[in-house]
Amino acid sequence: MTMKIKWGVIGCGGIADRRTLPGMMLADNAELVAVMDTNPKAAKACREKYGARYAFDSVQALLALDEIEAVYIASPVFCHREQCALAAKAGKHILLEKPMGLSVAEAREIADDCERAGVKLGVAFMMRFHSYHREMRRLVREGLLGEIVSARAQFTCWYPEIENCWRQNKALSGGGAMLDMAIHSIDLIRYITGLEVEESTGMVGNQIFQYNVDDAGIGVYRMTGGALVVVDSAFNIPDDVSVSKLEIYGTKGSMIAKGTLSQVEGGSLEVLAVDNAGGYDAAQNRSLVKPIPISVEFGNMYTKEIEAFGRAVRGEGEIPVTAADAILSQKAIEDVYTENKA
Repeated sequence: MTMKIKWGVIGCGGIADRRTLPGMMLADNAELVAVMDTNPKAAKACREKYGARYAFDSVQALLALDEIEAVYIASPVFCHREQCALAAKAGKHILLEKPMGLSVAEAREIADDCERAGVKLGVAFMMRFHSYHREMRRLVREGLLGEIVSARAQFTCWYPEIENCWRQNKALSGGGAMLDMAIHSIDLIRYITGLEVEESTGMVGNQIFQYNVDDAGIGVYRMTGGALVVVDSAFNIPDDVSVSKLEIYGTKGSMIAKGTLSQVEGGSLEVLAVDNAGGYDAAQNRSLVKPIPISVEFGNMYTKEIEAFGRAVRGEGEIPVTAADAILSQKAIEDVYTENKA
């Protein structure tokens, strides 16, 4: 019989209520014990909705429960530093929403706190659990695409001005479209290709909306081995017209995923590959090879994330996304901000 990890959830609105808690309910090795939100009504509603035993409006009250082994922290980014410090001091293992902190420096402080306390810290880049992204990683690692030469990703949403919205306030969020969305793109490209960022440049700014975080940005990276990568994100493209593409190109093949950068596992993946690129064709006649059939079984990314971190807490596997790993993705975004003094 699977020994279930007893969880507490800090910040039970937003992504927690929309995606992670429903995913946790499906996890074989998870039991929800308590939820916490600064809004008592939201905490109570969440307790009733998911069958938790306790609801609190205080982080300290939730952490005082001895039976809780791990906490999922899904509060606004400006709360992460203090809440992680309290959870680490209480001896709770932590699954933390991305980005880890308002800055790379703050993210490193969080990681140091957890290391000193001897608690495990994972970061919730749930898109790594998408079945297509895992298949892409496997095919790249097997050499199907040859040497990786380039990658591109676009991840967008429609996010007009909302009164008192913490994501639209740099002091509370740390950044806008790039930190909130492009961080997923560069993280996936790192995960799939195994390549790391060596050089960064890019542009960020406000095209449509006037809040004090970027509503659009683009990052350009040179990776280990020389591959060139472009990621762009925006808060100003309507959801119904966004394709959300992730492309990987190599000397022997290509992979193009559409609709996989999402909160729901789905979309499509086309894989093309040749055994030999042949010689130079001055006419550049293109006769595309037939796509390689790809068969995967879709599931729930959040369920898989919770189960994997639970296994790590039990010592039955590695932390899926470590703090050190997550910091590299955040640094790739922060470097673009720094260059633009954003």
